[in-house]
Amino acid sequence: MSSSDPSKKTTAGPSRNPLPPISFPEELPVSGRRGEIADALRANQVIIVCGETGSGKTTQLPKICLELGRGQAGLIGHTQPRRIAASSTAKRIAQELGSPLGEHVGFKVRFTDTLSKGASVKLMTDGILLAETQTDPLLKQYDTIIIDEAHERSLNIDFLLGYLKQLLPRRRDLKVIITSATIDAERFARHFAQGDKAAQVIEVSGRLYPVEIRYRPVEPLLPLQGGGREGDGGKAVGAIPIPTPALPLKGRGRSGGAQDKQRDLMDAVADAVDELCRLGPGDVLVFLPGEREIRDAAETLRKHHPPHVEILPLFARLSVQEQERVFKTSNARRIVLATNVAETSLTVPGIRYVVDAGLARVKRYSYRNKVEQLQIEPVAQSAANQRAGRCGR
Repeated sequence: MSSSDPSKKTTAGPSRNPLPPISFPEELPVSGRRGEIADALRANQVIIVCGETGSGKTTQLPKICLELGRGQAGLIGHTQPRRIAASSTAKRIAQELGSPLGEHVGFKVRFTDTLSKGASVKLMTDGILLAETQTDPLLKQYDTIIIDEAHERSLNIDFLLGYLKQLLPRRRDLKVIITSATIDAERFARHFAQGDKAAQVIEVSGRLYPVEIRYRPVEPLLPLQGGGREGDGGKAVGAIPIPTPALPLKGRGRSGGAQDKQRDLMDAVADAVDELCRLGPGDVLVFLPGEREIRDAAETLRKHHPPHVEILPLFARLSVQEQERVFKTSNARRIVLATNVAETSLTVPGIRYVVDAGLARVKRYSYRNKVEQLQIEPVAQSAANQRAGRCGR
């Protein structure tokens, strides 16, 4: 009588392409902890890796899994909250392995699939993995799943975390890694507890260089506040969060309408960028709440800066060609205007300065209208720390 226990079934997967030698950048904090992470993954079905921005967890964890022999019986599935993060991470890991995109590492997002049949690592959005549970409830094509940026707590991520908890007893061979920069580690450790034993948590240091924080309120009459440590040899000096424009506005006798608030925010961003450009060379990353604000800021900055300064937008709806421009280095100073897509797993090279408007466009459910709406809200302190960390890498 054959057993119907899914955990005891073995399915012969496609033959994998032979892996090249795997190396780990020694300057990344995760590389120094890879032995501990590998031991934890051998001993446990679920581990939780907490690491601040710059730890290298997004790119190095799949390579640690490959070094352990994972990705042979099934794919290593690696989820990202956004398409641009999935594609750029796949390209970066493939580059570090010295192989063409798709041979060992590829990505699958809406309308695009770069994986070859012999690939071992599959980057994808969390929505893609969630959709696959409909046709493959046991996720049999995977032997390892990495849920990255779990702190974002989107509906897709929450559904996946709940689904995986139910799936794990039926897939004893499946390994799961939950990674995040600001995750509530103990809560997730309890969520994935087996019996009385909580999931193992590994904390990794983050920022590679200290970051100096300067505060520049929109209202210029408020006292300026200094703080922070000086950068290491000037390599990372300055994240400049600008508080919400709900503060008193510049000028007297204004009506305080939305257009005035928008104008004051754009002026404040331009002033902050001008201040940073006087400090020395280096690219600037500006965080703004949405596409409209990015276009307005680009128009304002083009009036302030000479033509040889590159002003590059970065948001989810951009074409692939436009997104690729952000990852190409240039001899000219670059000012990258981004939404929170650049907050966590997506790393823009060459960033030395950050300007943070302190705002994000967030989906909220309207009980009155019975629909989801995008609202501009102040970001959480943890998100502000993430943004500041983009110039500490």
